[in-house]
Amino acid sequence: MERPAWVPQGIDISVPSVSRIYDYYLGGSHNFEVDREAARKAMEFMPGLPKIMQANRAFMRRAVRFSIGEGVTQFLDIGSGIPTFGNVHEVAHAADPDAKVVYVDHDPVAVAHSRAVLEGNDNATVVAADLRSPRQILDSPEVRDTIDLDLPVCLLLVSVLHFVQDSDKPFAAVAELTDALAPGSLIAVCHAAYAGIPLPQERVAGTVGVYKDIRNPLVMRTEEEIAGFFDGSDLVEPGLVPMGRWRPECPAGEEDPYALSGFAGVGRKA
Repeated sequence: MERPAWVPQGIDISVPSVSRIYDYYLGGSHNFEVDREAARKAMEFMPGLPKIMQANRAFMRRAVRFSIGEGVTQFLDIGSGIPTFGNVHEVAHAADPDAKVVYVDHDPVAVAHSRAVLEGNDNATVVAADLRSPRQILDSPEVRDTIDLDLPVCLLLVSVLHFVQDSDKPFAAVAELTDALAPGSLIAVCHAAYAGIPLPQERVAGTVGVYKDIRNPLVMRTEEEIAGFFDGSDLVEPGLVPMGRWRPECPAGEEDPYALSGFAGVGRKA
């Protein structure tokens, strides 16, 4: 297999990557046949997966615009993945050119491509770090030089927490990150769940099995469990709701059924 120039040395391109699979769902070009094969296997059980990923991104964009409207113009996007059209810095800078954005990911491919995309952008950067190590993120030079933690920040956790096992203490990690933010900060979460998916749970379990097979287990949490990530903050209207129902831009009833899977919400730290 020929190795493209954008792939960092030392990356095994024969192993599927969650970031590259996500890129494939979104119609991106930074993926390999091994990623596409895994995606197609998952889509055999859930053909609406691309619609779900599009709904994830649409929620992110709405949350960013909401944040700017609330006067919160600093963004910490953890589990940011490979940059695609309409990413956080593009949405934020369209509303406020001085908005500050830090992307965080532990996937070397995502980090390398983010650096290439952001080259020359003084208001956006990327840090190689892991959600499971909050201090690694908060103490990084990229965060310290770009974001003022004494002012409100919008913490974006979009489609990342369902890849963190309970044994890795995701609730404690989110709590530590939230504790480090100034009052008035916003926490945006989008999380996979069996609820709302227009398929029998046994079919959905087939997709979950594909991710387990590629050693990136997908944790489908309940609405009550997902609400636990907002401890220490107050949910803004309309609360924790199906993705497509969080401040939608289209009239009610026009959402794709898959856009109503999982849960999304934004909390404000008191």
